[in-house]
Amino acid sequence: MRVVSWNVNGIRACHRKGTFVPFVSENAPDVLCLQEIRALRKQCPAAIDELGMHIEWHAAEKAGYSGVATLSKAPPTRIEHGMGVDEIDREGRVLTTWHGPVAVVNCYFPHGQRDHARLPFKTDFYRAVLAYGARLTAAGEHVVICGDFNTAHHDIDLKNHKSNRKTSGFTAPERALLDEYVEAGWVDAWRRLNPAVEKYTWWSNRPGVRARDVGWRIDLAMVDAGLWPRVTGARIHTEVMGSDHCPIELDLDV
Repeated sequence: MRVVSWNVNGIRACHRKGTFVPFVSENAPDVLCLQEIRALRKQCPAAIDELGMHIEWHAAEKAGYSGVATLSKAPPTRIEHGMGVDEIDREGRVLTTWHGPVAVVNCYFPHGQRDHARLPFKTDFYRAVLAYGARLTAAGEHVVICGDFNTAHHDIDLKNHKSNRKTSGFTAPERALLDEYVEAGWVDAWRRLNPAVEKYTWWSNRPGVRARDVGWRIDLAMVDAGLWPRVTGARIHTEVMGSDHCPIELDLDV
């Protein structure tokens, strides 16, 4: 099973750039998790419907903000919109779909903001997702938590790590939140397979930044410890344009 995750930074804007449909058609994911869709379901471009995939949508209450969507070759056997936490669910940040033996939790983790004003909300969100994942695994589920985590975990995960110690997305408290996932048994699949490789998934829109590959790896696919032996590959599609993020891929033998 191939799971792809991509923060599209606006599904309509990404589609207009002409890369979305070709990438999905060529890569043929079984499950495609999108973050920051910034649109209602009725605003989804017709060409995306024409891909012939099942589409599940979880938009934010605020227009043009946040939101996640999950596309799949076959309809999910079960679907959960949100986690039952009103403060989180109204922002359209979590969508869980079940595909055979695997629950895929599509997450758009919040940004802490430049002044760190949203760090308390981000902290609560991280721990709510962690608790949610624990409930699923305790029920015997295999789980993938994927999406834009909005945090680079280690120095190797961003180009300019020395100058970004106090920057939201790389502060010690935020990195410690990812430590909590690892300590709970979750595996960052790409990093486990590529322990010494410097590769990124997000670049600032400032001129020349992506061309010079001055990026951050903040888009992750984490699997529960029981699912890890079924991971057969992981990839970062740095060549794919259309957003300030690129797609990531997780391959499973299920």
